[in-house]
Amino acid sequence: MDLALQIQKDKSFPWPGCSNVAFPLVTIAAMQFHARAYPAIVNGTDVVKCAVFGDDPDGQQAAHADRVSTHMSWQLLYQDKSWEEQEDKAILNLSIVGTNFKKSYYSASVRHNVSELVLAKDLVLNYWSKSVEDAPRKTHKLPMFRNEVYEKVMRGLFADCLEQPWYNNAAPPRMTVTRQAQDNRQGVTPPPPDDATSLLFLEQHCNLDLDDDGYAEPYIVTFESTSKRVVRIVTRFDRESDIERVVAGPRKGQIIRISAMEYFTKKTFIPSPDGGIYDIGFGVFLGPLNEAVNSLVNMLLDAGTMQTTGGGFLGRGAKIRGGVYTIAPFEWKRVDSTGDDLRKSIFPLPVNAPSDVLFQLLSLLINYTSRVSGTTDISVGENPGQNTPASSMQTMVEMGQKIYTAIFKRIWRSSKEEFSKLFKLNGIFLPLDVPQVGGATRADYQGSSDQISPVADPNVTSDSMRLQLAGALKQAAATTPGYNKDAVEIRFLKALRVDGIPSVFPGTQGQPPAKDPKLVIEETKIKGRLEEQAHALQADMQKFAITLQEEQRINNAKITELEAKAQNEAANAQTEVAYAQVALINAEISRVKAENEHINTRIEHLLTAAKIQSDHHIGIQGLATSQTTKKAPA
Repeated sequence: MDLALQIQKDKSFPWPGCSNVAFPLVTIAAMQFHARAYPAIVNGTDVVKCAVFGDDPDGQQAAHADRVSTHMSWQLLYQDKSWEEQEDKAILNLSIVGTNFKKSYYSASVRHNVSELVLAKDLVLNYWSKSVEDAPRKTHKLPMFRNEVYEKVMRGLFADCLEQPWYNNAAPPRMTVTRQAQDNRQGVTPPPPDDATSLLFLEQHCNLDLDDDGYAEPYIVTFESTSKRVVRIVTRFDRESDIERVVAGPRKGQIIRISAMEYFTKKTFIPSPDGGIYDIGFGVFLGPLNEAVNSLVNMLLDAGTMQTTGGGFLGRGAKIRGGVYTIAPFEWKRVDSTGDDLRKSIFPLPVNAPSDVLFQLLSLLINYTSRVSGTTDISVGENPGQNTPASSMQTMVEMGQKIYTAIFKRIWRSSKEEFSKLFKLNGIFLPLDVPQVGGATRADYQGSSDQISPVADPNVTSDSMRLQLAGALKQAAATTPGYNKDAVEIRFLKALRVDGIPSVFPGTQGQPPAKDPKLVIEETKIKGRLEEQAHALQADMQKFAITLQEEQRINNAKITELEAKAQNEAANAQTEVAYAQVALINAEISRVKAENEHINTRIEHLLTAAKIQSDHHIGIQGLATSQTTKKAPA
């Protein structure tokens, strides 16, 4: 914890006030793991899922699974308001310490299931126990304020201890070396002992033979740590079905075994190599390396300090007043010695520059620390270099995430056990025949809890990987028949983290079926041929229109020429022949104008034909579509 929080401890070597840097190796590793794990494990509003095994022809098992998944996800995210915050803390603490626990039980105070974080320092177990379930005794440290004790006494959960001296008197201070170190890490000062100081209770899950039948039954014994006063004893089994008895013979009816209800679920970061029950995290893995890096960094800084600050020896020939001298820029000090005597009498302390070997060793340790923690450059978002092939980059990312994938699987396994405990508690404490959120009832929790598991995929460690898998599934569903495309599309939208999926994608039921790809291809071919014909006809019409416009232009020029000639002839006409010539010219002008009118009429007819052809083209396209649709059954 000191390394993770970068606590600067008191240090006086090699001199008071020397460099005291705590390099953030454990901090970086823990933050990187937490940033990957938390969004992957608590992903949206779906936290719990209930799997369906075997055939389900009528869909009853699937409906049951949906009810349980919806209700338990609601319980964790909304009813138990502290669960997500506790899970957030658990993941970060797990990466540093290596072990923590979740305690799942039904709380009579809040009247619903609770799954709270228990740190490794607060749960005492036999170190060589194979598992939490196999530990013969588990002791949970429970600090309680007096109001909490008072409430439990009034609810009948604790024996009446309100008149006891240990309850009414001020609690003694519980200052230990561990507590003092924790206070230093958090930057707090413990309060003086008064009435507000909490009382420490110890809740011990153990086996006791209180009825002297030769079999130690599972009990929970709670007592106050200072007075050793027992305030509560309760069994750890609730149903007759938890008891296995001898069915025949002279010992018929005697107890063979009692399946105790387990409250604690252990979360594992990396299993302890020596087989102990307390596992290890980055604080243990990187601790020695981090301490070595801290020493190297401080040595380099101290060497730089010695080199830049200077110091040395003064001979007797230097006539300088005693004391500490400071030199400011543009400042000159007066001395009684000559420059030559001063130069001979001052001997600077021989100090080596910061060592290149130490710097190379520092780089080596940091590189290997990154390998242990999986925080390589590409894993923390840094560019590994220019022109790196995409395939090489993807391989580097996958290799860097291998260590995280293994840890995710362990967290997924412990979450499955935690949800199974909550499943069993629902089967005991949910109200009878009262529908809960999602339509679930107590009857839905009467079966086996083996189908319960976290909704998070232990093999998916990043958003890009989740999107890649969802995209590959969607592509396979589009090209291969037999997929439930609605389910595939919903899974793809969840990978995109889209809110309100039912409103965005209500499903394909009730919508017209998609066209056969063969029909689409046939429609495209017919449409292409019609478009080619339309383009050709349009080109011919354009050429014909250009020809008509050219004829009209020539006629207009001819009319202008004839009108000028007629005016000239009329001005100079003196005889009958000349007037006849003018009449002929006017007749020619009338003929050419009539021809232009005919050309205008043809152009108008051409435009009308083009519009009719366009409408006819659209009609033919619709006809082609209807024809291909009629041909579909064949």
